[in-house]
Amino acid sequence: MEEKNYILVTGGAGFIGSHTVVELIKNGKTPVIIDDFRNSSREMLNGIEKIVGSELIFHNIDVSNKNDLAAIFTKYSINGIIHFAADKAVGESVNNPLKYYKNNIGGLINCLECALEFNVENFLFSSSCTVYGDPEGSTTVTEESPQQDANSPYGATKQMGERILSDVVKSGVNLKVLNLRYFNPIGAHESGLIGELPIGRPNNLLPYVTQTAIGILEKLTVFGNTYNTPDGTCIRDYIHVVDLADAHVSGLDWLEKQSNSTFEIVNVGTGRGTSVLEIIHTFEKVSGKQLNWEFGVKRIGDVEQIFADVTKAKNLIHWDAKKSMEDAVRDAWNWEQKLRND
Repeated sequence: MEEKNYILVTGGAGFIGSHTVVELIKNGKTPVIIDDFRNSSREMLNGIEKIVGSELIFHNIDVSNKNDLAAIFTKYSINGIIHFAADKAVGESVNNPLKYYKNNIGGLINCLECALEFNVENFLFSSSCTVYGDPEGSTTVTEESPQQDANSPYGATKQMGERILSDVVKSGVNLKVLNLRYFNPIGAHESGLIGELPIGRPNNLLPYVTQTAIGILEKLTVFGNTYNTPDGTCIRDYIHVVDLADAHVSGLDWLEKQSNSTFEIVNVGTGRGTSVLEIIHTFEKVSGKQLNWEFGVKRIGDVEQIFADVTKAKNLIHWDAKKSMEDAVRDAWNWEQKLRND
């Protein structure tokens, strides 16, 4: 057993995971990355290595395989776990719920069992604002805002994951949990070496915008323009992925300072809402390109508007978002162009 303290990052080759690995290394931590590339690419690891200028510790492992996972804890002295690994496409989860329950819940349970077996106290869970559903009343949600029934099996696995973590801490074991509820991550690393790699047709707005601009997709459809918002389109809290990655470092630092078992939930967003049309106009301004887009019918299940109250993030883990919407759009466009040129 090596004596160095390591941070296990499950799903560390994914969009958020890869950026978090960069920030961990920048802050003097040593990530041990595991990923099975179902939602990611080995190219992301090459990009991380170019950014940080050193070789990564990586193992090709599926968190659903408990024996393979336990072997990592035997090999390295793990000090904390950041658990990203999960299937994440809302539409696919509706069509194939068993896949989502098996992987997302089973993988979390395996990680927790290993944490308890190998005395790893610090556990940071990748959750989502999807747990709030369509908020009733205020569109600004705090960590105490009531949760609605999840509108997809994916959302249900995040609600269930939080419940499992809470119940495990309540059982009296030695475990400190920080549950980060992400809002809408966008952008890419400013180097253009890592970014979002959608498999097939993108589910998220900004990759759809950049792929339309570069000619991979013919046209962007804006779903609905009669919402009760200033320009009639949906509003979300979009956060630059590097800011989100930085929140994991702040969260881990906070966990390591806690002396007793704990379970905390923190919203990670900017606290500001941006509409779909504002994203399009920002892209056109930053890129100098006219985007081919049109209005379409509303989609069932789309939330009208939601953004984070980020007071707790500032007060508890001393973190807040620093990058602008222009930064996020510019970095995403830079990444898209580099991806196609390569």
